[in-house]
Amino acid sequence: MKNKTKISKRDRHESFKELMQEDPFITDEKLAEKYSVSIQTIRLDRLELGIPELRERVKKVAKKNYDKVRTIFSTEIIGELIDLELGKNGISMLETTAEMSFAKTNIVRGHNIFSQAESLALAVIDADIALTGVSNIKYLSKVHAGEKLIAKAEVTRVRGNKHFVHVTITVNQIQVFRGKFILVAVK
Repeated sequence: MKNKTKISKRDRHESFKELMQEDPFITDEKLAEKYSVSIQTIRLDRLELGIPELRERVKKVAKKNYDKVRTIFSTEIIGELIDLELGKNGISMLETTAEMSFAKTNIVRGHNIFSQAESLALAVIDADIALTGVSNIKYLSKVHAGEKLIAKAEVTRVRGNKHFVHVTITVNQIQVFRGKFILVAVK
C-alpha cells in the first residue's frame, strides 16, 4: 500500500516549484497522486504560485523552439516542438484525437504518426531547404486516440548534403515507432 502521508502546504509548494523546474510537462493528475491531494488542490497551488496549466507551459516552451527551425515553417510541424538543438536533436509531443483514428478501432492512423516523425526530422536539421530522400520506418505497437506521442529525433551523421536522422516515438515510455530518414538539403 502506498504511503499517503500529506506534507504541509508550504513544503508542498517548495517541492512543487522544484519539480516544475525538473519536469515542466508533468500533469496535474500526476502531481495530485504524488502529493496525495486532489486535482483541485493542485490547480489552486498552481494559481497561487503563478504556474500556468500544462497546455500553456508546453506552448511557452514550444514557442522558443519554433524560431530556431530553418527547413520548414513552424505551422508545418506536427505536434508541439518541445526542444530543439539545430543540427543535433529535437523533441516533439502530439496529443492524438479521435479525428486521427479509425472510427471502428480507435487506433491512430499511421500517416499521423509518420507525419510527426518526418516533420521533426526536417525541423532538426540545419538547412534552409530539405526533402525526404529515404525513410525506413517501423510501427512497433498500436496507438489509441487520446494517447500522447513523444517523438525524439537525433542527427546521427551528415555527409555532404545528406542528413541522417533517427526518430523514435513513444507512448508512456513504450516505443511505438522508429524511423531512419535521409534528408537531402537542396540549394
